[in-house]
Amino acid sequence: MRKFAMLIWIIIAVYVLLVIYIYAQSQYNRLIRLDQKVKESWSQVENVLQRRADLIPNLVAVVKGYAKHERSLFIEVTEARSSLLAARTVAEKEAASLRFENVLSRLLVVVENYPQLRASENFLRLQDELAGTENRIAVERMRYNNAVGEYNRIAKSFPIKIIVRGFGFDAEKPYFQASKTSTAVPEVKF
Repeated sequence: MRKFAMLIWIIIAVYVLLVIYIYAQSQYNRLIRLDQKVKESWSQVENVLQRRADLIPNLVAVVKGYAKHERSLFIEVTEARSSLLAARTVAEKEAASLRFENVLSRLLVVVENYPQLRASENFLRLQDELAGTENRIAVERMRYNNAVGEYNRIAKSFPIKIIVRGFGFDAEKPYFQASKTSTAVPEVKF
């Protein structure tokens, strides 16, 4: 009888370990899916930032023909674009994107000084492309932040938090946030 009781306890222990293993495996796989979703969402943000960066040289070229004396602004646009393309982390991308947006807004103010430029078909087409790209950037940032929020909620919950620590997942993914200066009206100097 004693051997039978011992066998029952061994079977129960194996069953409990099996249930724990299956649960841990499913949560591990869930974290992998969420982690990949965050990476995929960030990749889309980078895609549309790249699209915007690629549109700007065309916009600058059109504006340059009309505004030859705005050389320093064109240099700033080029530098801002380069820093955006060189940024690697979310924080670097945020800072570079903000700088790029500020310089771009100054470029669009210059355009206001040239009515014939505003009427140019090439400029209007580029401006529409740029507006569409800005909308795409906003949408992709939102999708990225949604993916980060889902990952962070799961990664911080118990007992999944143990799996996160044990397998080296990020305890928390960073959100893409607008900087504090983005709410201020940009100052335009010439």
